[in-house]
Amino acid sequence: MAKPVRGLRFQPSGGSRAAQIPVGKKQRLTIERLANDGRGIAFLEGRTWFVVGALAGEEVEARVLGAHGKVVEARTERVFSASDLRRPAPCAHAGRCGGCSVQHLPHNEQLALKQRMLAEQLSRVAGVEPEEWAAPLSGPEFGYRRRARVAVRWDAKAKKLEVGFRAAGSQDIVAIDECPVLVQPLQPIMSRLPAMLQRLSKPQALGHVELFSGSAIAVLLRHMAPLSAADLEILQAFCAFHEAQLWLHGEGEPQPVDPDQALGYRLDPWDLQLAYRPGDFVQVNAGVNEAMVAQALEWLAPQADERVLDLFCGLGNFALPLAQKVREVVAVEGVATMVARAAENAASNNLHNTRFFQADLSQPLSDAEWAREGFSAVLLDPPRDGAFEVVRKLASLGAKRLVYVSCNPATLARDTVELVRQGYRLKRAGILDMFPQTAHVEAMALFEAS
Repeated sequence: MAKPVRGLRFQPSGGSRAAQIPVGKKQRLTIERLANDGRGIAFLEGRTWFVVGALAGEEVEARVLGAHGKVVEARTERVFSASDLRRPAPCAHAGRCGGCSVQHLPHNEQLALKQRMLAEQLSRVAGVEPEEWAAPLSGPEFGYRRRARVAVRWDAKAKKLEVGFRAAGSQDIVAIDECPVLVQPLQPIMSRLPAMLQRLSKPQALGHVELFSGSAIAVLLRHMAPLSAADLEILQAFCAFHEAQLWLHGEGEPQPVDPDQALGYRLDPWDLQLAYRPGDFVQVNAGVNEAMVAQALEWLAPQADERVLDLFCGLGNFALPLAQKVREVVAVEGVATMVARAAENAASNNLHNTRFFQADLSQPLSDAEWAREGFSAVLLDPPRDGAFEVVRKLASLGAKRLVYVSCNPATLARDTVELVRQGYRLKRAGILDMFPQTAHVEAMALFEAS
């Protein structure tokens, strides 16, 4: 006997809903153009495909990583017809590791892609173009990364420890025995790290590992259970062999095993040494960082009698070089521990014309004591969310010159709209190639009051 019909069923408007594409499916595609993040774009049967590792004009076989409605994310598995721009990927892990998504493009083409991304955002969102485009700030395309986080996970089913970097488009871990973008001092540590970690007695209690190369080399291990004496001996022997500091992160803040050891990095052009602790923000590309600081000082043109504001100051990466050139620097940061560290860095470098304050810079600038006297110039280096609430009040501070360092062209363009509304002109802009082999764009913009 048939079941009685208890209600009406309606088809979605436009007919039946298309079946979702399963993860892992392979599809032959023709790539039409590149997206702003460097992925190839293809169109097939009403869907838009974003394909990692593909270039405009190519015919490729792509494997589905995920699908959401009419959007499919995929990665290149085979190239049937290659673009003239394509080069052999320099890294053996290309296509599997998710770290370097555009290494199949020559470096000059990577720079051109990033330049187009910045120009497109400023034009489309803010409706402006700088009066002058600056040449890209760039350095070596490999061997530049002085800090890296290595994923570590115990696979209970396979009973093995996975050590490496996250795969493209998933949480899988790709085993890494070499990474061409790491600075040379970290390369041997990276290659020997998996074997050392596999010797530890409680692999299921291990978290990530951080590597850092600055004024010293450091290895930080995150662990969720106390380490045995034998495990600690293995870790110390490994670090001693590589002449590296050992830091441990259990409960509380990361700590060095030897409390007398210090970690940091130098800004050689200004003869500055900045202390750093794992967990603090620090630019991963030392060479481009120095070039960025030098360009920011050149564009801001600080004068000896001026009072300058540095927003999102971090460890003092900009504030300390600025302090060598002006009467006073007021530096503001949202994280209290970073404020304390920046103040210590100023004192240790014998800079006494700096004042550091903690404030929530995601909120509008209030009548803070540090803002009342006004400023001749402002430098800001916000996170990816930008600085919309801050820039809404910048004109009231009296600043005639403003340098904005951005790690997200979309929020830079959004904030540019507000700065133009306040009467600032976009005088100059350019990209900072902080992360070669990736589509990540950093930029610098100079605004001047009309």
